[in-house]
Amino acid sequence: MTEQKSATAAPKPRRGDDPLGTNSEIGRKLREYYQDLMSDDVPDRFTDLLSKLEHAEASKDKDGDAQ
Repeated sequence: MTEQKSATAAPKPRRGDDPLGTNSEIGRKLREYYQDLMSDDVPDRFTDLLSKLEHAEASKDKDGDAQ
């Protein structure tokens, strides 16, 4: 009886091949996407909303300390 290889078995990496294969490409693309997101400017409207939230939280903390 001959041994058959499963169709789902990953091929053994050859010397010099990337051992992560497709995962390396996915990782590279994710890093590239993340870098693009980090380099984008934050819209002024979003910055204003964050500022209002920080101000509201600071006011709430001050009111809570006075009680």
